[in-house]
Amino acid sequence: MSAPNVVLVLGASGVAGTHVVQYLERLEGWDVIAAARRPPPYASAAPFVPVDLGDPAACREKLGALGHVTHLVYAAYAEEGATWAEQTAPNAAMLVNAMDALEPAAPGLRHVTLLQGTKYYGNHLGPFRTPAKEGDPRHMPPNFYFDQEEALRERRPGKAWTWTLLRPHFIAGIALGKPMNLVTSIAVYCAISKELGLPLRFPGPPESFRTLTQGTDADLLAKAAVWAGTEPACANHTFNITNGDFLRWENLWPLFAECFDMEPGPVQEIRLAEFMADKGPLWQDMVRTHGLAPNRLEDIVSWGFVDYVFRCAWDIMSDTTQCRRAGFDEYVDTEEMFVRLFGRLRALQIIP
Repeated sequence: MSAPNVVLVLGASGVAGTHVVQYLERLEGWDVIAAARRPPPYASAAPFVPVDLGDPAACREKLGALGHVTHLVYAAYAEEGATWAEQTAPNAAMLVNAMDALEPAAPGLRHVTLLQGTKYYGNHLGPFRTPAKEGDPRHMPPNFYFDQEEALRERRPGKAWTWTLLRPHFIAGIALGKPMNLVTSIAVYCAISKELGLPLRFPGPPESFRTLTQGTDADLLAKAAVWAGTEPACANHTFNITNGDFLRWENLWPLFAECFDMEPGPVQEIRLAEFMADKGPLWQDMVRTHGLAPNRLEDIVSWGFVDYVFRCAWDIMSDTTQCRRAGFDEYVDTEEMFVRLFGRLRALQIIP
């Protein structure tokens, strides 16, 4: 007999999607279907549906056959184009294509959870009002979060399903083959620095070392996605989701050094995309020497992404009062999270 809840996770191979699938597989009363362009690189008993969300015909063929779906968690993202303007149309179209295919095929659809992020508030543009609240005015478009939200709002009237928007900050988790992953990137940077006999230096500017920021554990986000899909108070509302604490890289840096048995060093501002461009052969030597999984460096780290994160010289803070009032009181200690995830990367032989 099918479970009373059948959730389709779109973007199941990404950091968020990976953890949502794995969390749901452990829950009673849920069946989970994983969907992405490529099979997720992790063991799972969940049925996998290969689908290109940018192709309306493929969506109709693949998602149109999933008439038993009751919940949708949308965690898909296409990094197409160098600018937000170039990324907006493809990402907006992907959600529309998915809903156009799934909605008429699944009459029992009850809820859609859409994952957004703090870029909704313009944190990628420069200083913004903090702590950010869900009702804050939008920044100057384009931003595909806006287009996706409007697409859901426009098609919702008269329907039985509801929606919830979740806005985490950087999502911390394990997803193999996804270079835009901050935890893996920090771990690999630490490992390479140690291999070269260097102290662990912060590669961003001094002001970025001291700014306040937040993170969202991917397992916490998975719990929030299930909560959003089952709690009536979440219907047609938006919630910031973070670990609940705040961090400064200057306070975490000694912890990172300790995790890798290194000495913490001073700030030394460099562009990692430039300085790590020649480290592929070194990484392959490390793979052989330390018996690591045979990953190419470019397949597990995007140094441009790390530069972006570590060069943010303004506070990034989200107010989570709204989700607490609605009943989501989960939290994660961010320092403990990093230690735990570094341990998982070692267990998977991703890092020494």
